This record gives sequence, C-alpha cells and structure tokens, in this order.
Amino acid sequence: MPKHISVFIYMIFKKMDTDTTFDFEEENLSSTNQQDLICSACGGHLKFDPASNKLKCETCGAEFDIEASTKKIKELDFDKFVEENMGTIEMQTLHTVECESCGAHVTFDENVVSDRCPFCGCILVVTNTVAATQIKPGSLLPFGLDKQQSFESFKKWIKALYFAPNDLSKRMTDIKELQGIYVPYWTYDSDTNTSYHGERGTWYYATETYTVNVNGKLETRTRQVRRTHWTPWSGSVHLFFDDVLVLASKSLSAKHANYLEPWDLDKLVPYDEKYLSGFRTETYQIDLKDGFDTAKKIMDNRIYGAIRRDIGGDEQRITSKNTSYSAITFKHILLPVYISAYRYNNKVYQILVNARTGEVQGDRPYSVWKISIFSIFMIAAAWLAAYLMGFFEEM
Repeated sequence: MPKHISVFIYMIFKKMDTDTTFDFEEENLSSTNQQDLICSACGGHLKFDPASNKLKCETCGAEFDIEASTKKIKELDFDKFVEENMGTIEMQTLHTVECESCGAHVTFDENVVSDRCPFCGCILVVTNTVAATQIKPGSLLPFGLDKQQSFESFKKWIKALYFAPNDLSKRMTDIKELQGIYVPYWTYDSDTNTSYHGERGTWYYATETYTVNVNGKLETRTRQVRRTHWTPWSGSVHLFFDDVLVLASKSLSAKHANYLEPWDLDKLVPYDEKYLSGFRTETYQIDLKDGFDTAKKIMDNRIYGAIRRDIGGDEQRITSKNTSYSAITFKHILLPVYISAYRYNNKVYQILVNARTGEVQGDRPYSVWKISIFSIFMIAAAWLAAYLMGFFEEM
C-alpha cells in the first residue's frame, strides 16, 4: 500500500479515537495538533525525547525539532483573577482519570483502558474520568533526563539507604517502575511590607558571688555571668518575593517535593503540548488562593529573618507583626518528575526523581533485623568501653 494512503487511513482512525483521549485540553485535540504528533515518514506516533529535546517517532526513530515559541512567559494578575474569577486568563477543560485510592487526577495515554496510578500503584480505569475547567499552564520545564538516566539515579539512591531490607534493591530492578509525570505548581511574586513590635536584647556581664567547699571549708568566689537587657523596639521591613514555588498537588509528599529543589526556573519554556507527548500530566488540586496561603508561610520565614536583622542587637523578640501584600502576580507551571510507587509488606512507598537534575527523594522501608543488630552492637561497644576504662583506672 502506498505510504500516503496508509498515513491517511491512520489519520482517520486517530480522529475516530479522539473521544476516548485523555491527554491535554479539549480545545487542543484538534486534527491539526494531532497531525503535529504523527511522523511524516511512517505515520507513527511522536513522543518527546529528553535526550535530544526533540519529538521522536516510536516506530522508525525519526526526530523532529520543536519550533521555539515566540510567546512570552507572563506573570498574571492575582487580584484580578480572584475578583473576576477568570478575567482574561486563558482556561482549559481537561479530562483526567481520578484514582479512588489516593485522589490523584492524571491523564491517560490514548487507547489505554486501564493502568496503574503512578502515585500509589493502584489500578486506574477510564470509567473514573473527571472533566474540570482550570487555569491553563503558561509554561513548563521539559524533561531533561530520560527514564534510563533517572533509573540509574534511583538505583544509586536505593543502594545507599542505611538499614534497608536486603531484598529491596532486588525488587526495584524494572525501569518500567518509573513513570514520567508533569506535576502542577504555582509561582508567586509579591511586594510585602511588614510592621512589627518586639524587643531588642543586648548582652552585658555582671559579677556574681558564689561559694565552694574546699577541703571542708567554704570559700567565696566571683564569676562573670552573661545577662540580657531588653529594650522595646518597633519598625517595618520591605521585601520583594520572586517566584515563590508552591506545589499544587496533593498526591505528592510536600516534604519530599520540596527537597527536589532547586529547579532551573530560568529555563522555563512557553507551554506546548508537544513536550507533553509520551508523558502524563496531573491537574492541580490546590487552587490559586490556597496556594497563595502556602506561599505566605514560605515568605514568613524570610520576613522573620528580616525583622530580626532590623531589630539588631544580640537577641530579638518579635511580639507582633502585620504583613501587607501588593502587586501579587502568579504563574501556573508544570515541572517534570519521575515517580515510582511500590508496595513493600503491604505498605505503599513513593519515590520522586527530579527529571532535570536526577535528585532523588522519597519514602523507604527499614529492616527491623538490621536496626536490632546495630543496636545490640552499639550497646555491646558501650559496655566494652566502660569495662576497659574501669580496668585501666584500676591499673
């Protein structure tokens, strides 16, 4: 059959299947965008390849450049969105599959009727699809490491774990255990002005008298003791925050996700569905306003430090503070993570790999036997050390 006819037939079937597609937004499932993901050489499906930063054909291996976008990555007005609910911000309607076990909302590959949730390992079926209108991502960091590179980082992390069960590394030997996910995040910019009241502590030294027993006789001696003089203090500090990063997913451990940082946010590219081809995406479960509440807590850590520096002295007490936020802007971005969810002794453990740097974070099981043996060894060593010290003292 001539190549152009086979490609035409393939396109017809692809068009017939769009009703069961769960990738990306509805408005982007047009035939034009679908054609962009079809190999012009053989009609195969194109997926983003992190190694080459290009689209690569699954069938023939042909590679195609992703045209650089001329769009600018914009900071969006937070107050305008909250007041108008949408304003002029671009929205999208997504069809995702909801995991009944952990609540994650993730996209499915085309023509797949069931799969495992990358966040907890439970079975997902397409009957649990959810449609939601959300803020469209404005930018993303493309996957920089392929699955093999991330798997190597993952294996090194597993092998370096202290007190891990002996069979853990043997169980985690399949590269298929890692799933590439674009995880939703918010970033916030804000001017802050904080007025505060507190106290400034200045150290000084006073002479203190005390008595000691020397050969049955009491002797009076003196020593210098450090004390703190507190002075009421008040003032204000101004700080500007740029790109405060907030995880918009409830499916990941915030603690582990935070340790995946830093991210090279200066390498963000305008949102393009081509980068998503071959990977799943999760929709945000923490909305814009709740995300800013989290961002405030992150900002507070720096504000506290700025207040203490402003008070000065040797010690500081902060009795009250009031922060106002202005010129608030935000971005909705996607960051690339490889995830593995595995079960060990009927408990789910989640591993995260930063798909830009290879940094690995996650949960792990512990070997009770190894910990017990180590504890016994340490007790024995302490007993032996005490025995030897007593022995030498007697000599």
